[in-house]
Amino acid sequence: METSHSNLPDEHNSASLSPQVPSTSTTSGWEEVRGHQLYWELHGSENERTVVLLHHGLGSVHSWRRQIPAFVARGWRVLAYDRWGYGRSDSRPAFEPNFLRHDAMETRNLLDVFGIENACFVGHSDGGSIALFLAAETPSLFERLVVVAAYIYFEPKMVSGIKGIIAGAQVPPLRTALKREHGDRAEDLVRAWVDHWLETDLSSLSLIDELPKITCPTLVVQGELDEHATPQHAQDIADGVKDGHLWLIPGVHHMPMHEIPENFNTLVLNFMEGELPSQTKTGHPT
Repeated sequence: METSHSNLPDEHNSASLSPQVPSTSTTSGWEEVRGHQLYWELHGSENERTVVLLHHGLGSVHSWRRQIPAFVARGWRVLAYDRWGYGRSDSRPAFEPNFLRHDAMETRNLLDVFGIENACFVGHSDGGSIALFLAAETPSLFERLVVVAAYIYFEPKMVSGIKGIIAGAQVPPLRTALKREHGDRAEDLVRAWVDHWLETDLSSLSLIDELPKITCPTLVVQGELDEHATPQHAQDIADGVKDGHLWLIPGVHHMPMHEIPENFNTLVLNFMEGELPSQTKTGHPT
């Protein structure tokens, strides 16, 4: 594993060292997983509980910039990484039909490198569905789970949402943000990701059978104005897992961690630390 302390590196090479993470630090580096390099960042103290952050499609570690400082300030060690194809990780030529499950296994591989056997997880959109796959396959790994705007089946609203991304990616501010997070390959990444969702038979997409396998306390978060899914989608996730709690947020779209970061951080941190929302399944937590 290649590591760097304090300042984030701009480039990587193939060197592989054993992880040497100081007791309190911001550490970053690359790890080879299944034949490609994944960029990771580790923030906070190794003596604290760990939360793993899984970004959305077209996102990166940078997507959690409003969460990482708040989580560390509350005494959490935070592991975030760029999934294959995103940010500073290696390029990805295409997204295979089962890429969500593949990425879930890569997450497990990376956690093994750091010796993480139990943690809280926060996953957004694609990252939320990846977290659901991983929680179903490896329940002992999960202390608590927060999924934000995750999906478990196809809805027609998904297609219109993706078409909105296609249009938005052509102009600022989305085009600027994609260039910042993914560099010169941003256009290729958008094209590959969009092609997957528009060319794959989405009617076969279903994680419903996986949900009863998820036994940890799970907070399901979704904006009521989400461009990609209806509120019923979030309700179905909360109902499907063993211990589900639902937070539907009025007036919020697909990115609650950016739209209402202070409220989001407070409620998510409280949940990870054992506090249950005052209303569950059908209500709005307070």
